[in-house]
Parts: sequence; structure tokens; C-alpha cells
Amino acid sequence: MRAFLDLHCHTSASFDSLAKPEAVVAAAVRRGLTHLAITDHDRIEGALRARDAAPDGLVVIVGEEVKTADGDLIALFLERAIAPGRSARDTIAEVREQGGLVGIPHPFDRFRGSMLKDPKLEAIGALVDWVEAYNARIVGGNGNDRAAAFARELGLPGIAVSDAHSVLEVGVAYTALDGDPSTPAGLLAALASAEVVPGRASYLVRTLTPVAKLINRARGNVRVPRQPA
Repeated sequence: MRAFLDLHCHTSASFDSLAKPEAVVAAAVRRGLTHLAITDHDRIEGALRARDAAPDGLVVIVGEEVKTADGDLIALFLERAIAPGRSARDTIAEVREQGGLVGIPHPFDRFRGSMLKDPKLEAIGALVDWVEAYNARIVGGNGNDRAAAFARELGLPGIAVSDAHSVLEVGVAYTALDGDPSTPAGLLAALASAEVVPGRASYLVRTLTPVAKLINRARGNVRVPRQPA
């Protein structure tokens, strides 16, 4: 079985996106994706809506982009939201308690909550399941090349993601692999055959994120992160 995945995608549940979950799901179907992970910032409500809206032929994975004290992480196959603000190690442990998987998003993008390469990142790398070797929203520089090299150094699978914040971006970059990645065990096994299929978000699409932030602030929808327990 050949599967086509976008494992990092946002909806209007994120403070910086205006894309309704139902519209994101429809776009994924049109573009031939078989699996889509909704990974809104520090919440899973949009992922649950998307899962409910998904038709036969598309598996929506409930995920979250978690802002840890050490940088962002992607958590997949969640049953409940992971609180932001904790250490990366504690965050990973909580995801594992739910039976979930963890990846490192855009590790060398200095414009976002990335971990960057230092001894801490290398230590965290030993605890995760994949690295985003290609993120379509990295603009300029060699961030994707460095991420791919980092994944190879650690012997981790490298994947490609859209990091979509608008409907236009869904599936612009994706990962193709063999197997059935509909469960944590299935995805782990299938990542061994992962093929990175890159694509780049247009300049117009990239400008939609700051516009969305302004609109959400005006609506009073900016979410105040919860404090760690």
C-alpha cells in the first residue's frame, strides 16, 4: 500500500490560521493525500473537527504542535491536548503515555520556535521518531538542508511537510511511503520507506499567516498559553 502523508498542518484552531478544518480536509482529499495530521498550536479541537469531517479514504491524525521550554515539537496520535511550557523531555514523556509519536519540526528555522542545533537538540533527537527534513514554509537559507543532514546524522527518518496555515498550502510538500501509517506502530514501521516530496509555499501564501494573526487578535482569539503544572 502506497500512502501519501502531510504530517504538519494547521487550521483556524491555531491563532495564526484562518483555514477551517472542514476546508483543510476537503483540500487534502482533492490533492490525493491519504493521511493528514492536524497539528494546531497547543490544542487539538481543530484536529477533532477535521477527523469528524474526513471522508472514507482520508485518515486524519489528531496531533498538536507543542511549544515546549526548549522549542517546538510535533505530537501525533493524541487523545488529549498536551500543555505547553514544559521541558521537551517531559513533553515527550507525556506524549508517550498516550501512545503517541513525536517529531522535530523545522529545527533550523531561526524565525520560529525551533530547537536549533546544540547539545540539547542532539539529546532530544535521540528521543523522537522523525525530523522534518523539508518544511515548505522555510524561507531562504539552508534550514532544510541542515535538517536533512541532522536526520541522517542521528539515523532518524526525514519527512516533508507543508506546515500549511492556509487551504492553498495543504499538501504542497508531503511524504510518500509504503505501508499503513494509520496507527502509531504502522507509521513507525512505514517511516523506514519514507520518500520526501518537496514543494514550496508561494510568497502570497506565506503572507497569509501574519494577516491571520492580525485578524485573530482583532477577534480576541489569540490564545494565552497555559502555564506548566
